Amino acid sequence: MADLIINPFSSGTRLRDMIRSIRACKTAAEERAVVRKECAAIRAAISENDHDYRHRNLAKLMFIHMLGYPTHFGQMECLKAIASAGFPEKRIGYLGLMLLLDERQEVLMLVTNSLKQDLNHSNQYIVGIALCALGNICSAEMARDLAPEVERLFQSRDPNIRKKAALCSVRIIKKVPDLAENFMSPAAVLLKEKHHGALISGVQLCTELCKVSEEALDYLRKKRTEGVVKILKDVVNSPYQPEYDIAGITDPFLHIRLLRLLRVLGQGDADASDYMNDILAQVATKTETNKNAGNAILYECVETIMSIEDNSGLRVLAINILGRFLSNRDNNIRYVALNMLMRAIAVDAQAVQRHRATILECVKDSDASIRKRALELVYLLVNDSNVKPLTKELIDYLEVSDQDFKGDLSAKICSIVEKFSLEKIWYIDQMLKVLSEAGNFVKDDVWHALIVVISNASDLHGYTVRSLYRAFQTSGEQESLVRVTVWCIGEYGEMLVNNMGMLDKEEPITVTESDAVDVLETAIKRHTSDITTRAMTLVALLKLSSRFPSCSQRVNDIIVEHKGNFVLELQQRSIEFNNIIERHQNIRSILLERMPVLDETTYNGRKAGSLHTTAQASTGSSISLPNGDVKPTAAPLVDLLDLSSDDTPAPSSSGVDPLQDLLGVDLTSTPSLSGSSKAPVDSLLDLLSIGTTSVQNDSSKLDVLSASNSSTQSANPLDMLSSLSSSLATPVSAPGSSAPMMDLLDGLSLIAPKTDTVTFTSPGLSETNGSVYPSITAFKSSSLKMEFSFSKQPGNPQTTLIHATFSNMSSNNYTNFIFQAAVPQFVQLHLDPASSNTLPANGKGSIKQNLKVTNTQQGQKNLAMRVRIAYKVNDKDMLEQGQINNFPPGL
Repeated sequence: MADLIINPFSSGTRLRDMIRSIRACKTAAEERAVVRKECAAIRAAISENDHDYRHRNLAKLMFIHMLGYPTHFGQMECLKAIASAGFPEKRIGYLGLMLLLDERQEVLMLVTNSLKQDLNHSNQYIVGIALCALGNICSAEMARDLAPEVERLFQSRDPNIRKKAALCSVRIIKKVPDLAENFMSPAAVLLKEKHHGALISGVQLCTELCKVSEEALDYLRKKRTEGVVKILKDVVNSPYQPEYDIAGITDPFLHIRLLRLLRVLGQGDADASDYMNDILAQVATKTETNKNAGNAILYECVETIMSIEDNSGLRVLAINILGRFLSNRDNNIRYVALNMLMRAIAVDAQAVQRHRATILECVKDSDASIRKRALELVYLLVNDSNVKPLTKELIDYLEVSDQDFKGDLSAKICSIVEKFSLEKIWYIDQMLKVLSEAGNFVKDDVWHALIVVISNASDLHGYTVRSLYRAFQTSGEQESLVRVTVWCIGEYGEMLVNNMGMLDKEEPITVTESDAVDVLETAIKRHTSDITTRAMTLVALLKLSSRFPSCSQRVNDIIVEHKGNFVLELQQRSIEFNNIIERHQNIRSILLERMPVLDETTYNGRKAGSLHTTAQASTGSSISLPNGDVKPTAAPLVDLLDLSSDDTPAPSSSGVDPLQDLLGVDLTSTPSLSGSSKAPVDSLLDLLSIGTTSVQNDSSKLDVLSASNSSTQSANPLDMLSSLSSSLATPVSAPGSSAPMMDLLDGLSLIAPKTDTVTFTSPGLSETNGSVYPSITAFKSSSLKMEFSFSKQPGNPQTTLIHATFSNMSSNNYTNFIFQAAVPQFVQLHLDPASSNTLPANGKGSIKQNLKVTNTQQGQKNLAMRVRIAYKVNDKDMLEQGQINNFPPGL
């Protein structure tokens, strides 16, 4: 295009020659040299104010700009070209303006006057290029200045000018929504256009007006819905028109724009939705699906049907269209259909269920994107009535699926089985199938949960250990399966040998004590077995040494082989187990009794995010090894704050306290003096916005505590040690103490887990000592409310019992509810377990939790607290936090 306007008699380098030179360059350095030479020539021409070659220089600059080189030095040339009188110069100037500048450039303000003149020009082509430029780079200031000129152009006789004015108006109302009311009437008039280009632009303008202005939406919904429906009906039923026909469909672009406008008008309005039901049904049934244009219209039609107000018949029709899309050969169409079905399942799950077989076939598709999306949809389709056939289909496919898909597929199957299992035997069977086919792909939580379920199914112990024994013979390379197998043989090996607990559907098998030991020996000597598996196997061997006396010597020999193991954990286990077998015969049977039944509630709470309180050494779920082969267990503070040890870095040498991650406080910074007459300000007190009345030189520390229904924490820094010595006396550090060890203990503030039943007392009972403190609303958000009531113990004025009550004012249940608190150093805090970890919706129930605070500087400093509340809503993690400064005086 630029070559058509180049002066053929110029002696300078032509655009074509410059492009040829750049393309002939073999290296980036050669290209840069050519560009530098051309830019130097352009700068020289600019400095000489060369009028003849300005358009050619601008064309070169645009090409250089597209290559990524700087061209800011030529921006003013664009403005000069725009100010020229001729159309060719204006065209190249506006083109350069759109390419070389954007709305953030200050120099753009200089072009406003030229645009205003060109919008009023008698030449329709100059008006057209001015509208194009304004529609591309219009800023908010330009929109306000030129909106009246654009609005006037809606009355132009030329339909192309009206079309461009409408598109330019879309940009203007996006930049300045307040101008939307100026374009409501012109946009409504455009809906009567016969010219399809102007009509499409008018429909698009109406759609954007509805999005930015409620007033425009109400106006178009009440006054123009009937007209839009009539336009769509005319287009659908129009005869063949060669100028608009695409694949046998009249103007599919207009179809789509009209459907999108109907979607906006019908959303949230029952009357408008009823008026457009017939035409939507007509579009859905008449449109051909053998061409891509027809599929595009059907997709928009389905989108509109799913967005407008409820019409069950139309929605079933729309979902059936999506079902046909799933049978299309085009992967893009199937992917789009799966996405739409995921949205539709929330509206009409029963209609989507009819296409379950087709969706399952998509899970087996060769395209990875379609497989993953179909798997997510299948997961949403599962319910109590279809869980068994769907799970069977997925497990059957797991056997033949690609290796890179086994991880996602097995994770979904395990989640389905865990969520919908109605009986434990079915749960165990399905999990064993998954572990047999994809045991190396499942996460640790899966086999942890399986062991917990097996432990609680006392009537299935024999059946399970026999099933695992059979599975091990064929799938011994699956690590997770091996771990569950060795754990069960260690616990229930005698049931395997004696065929105890046989079920009717089982066939008896003959397994000797030596065969059971063979399984463990194979597991511990496999070169692919990791340290966790070998450690679990050593424990199982030790247990079999007591249960299988005839194999005791053989078991001991296998254990002794690991005395010289390079892994310290295995070496230590081997030596200690060997001593138990050889020197402690009298207590070995008692020491190696069967594991007690694992608490499913405790495990589920831990898995959902509460504290890790389940015994780990027996199950081998977490092994802390000093040589770094297995990840160490979480540090106490990490465990306290419910953070995964996998992602928690070790403390840095700089001494930064991990509490900074929780409350965002720099505990290592020293207080600064703002003046000689002012005392240093405690950083925690400054954080909590608490005024101090006396100089405090003690360092800033926090006691951070968290409690769930299975654990408690204490603010006393020596509770951990006192729990080991069974001493009730707990020394209290002086307020000014800053010894490193005391700081460390004060920061951790942990005690052993406690599972005692929690009882809650109301304030004002016999425990009060006369002072009655009013209850307060300690924390309140849009959906959560926390109230504190107070009581005092007789003879101990510094200690206050706080009774916290949590209420949920939203319509969703809160699960995995955890309350955490931080207090200043001069306050000691103790949290009892919460009454529950589930907070019912709509205030129909509450969670209660007791706090015990001791203000060591009562009367001098007021009580303050920062709180953090974590919970889940529909499996989505939520976090709310704030600080409490409205405690009653005297606490």
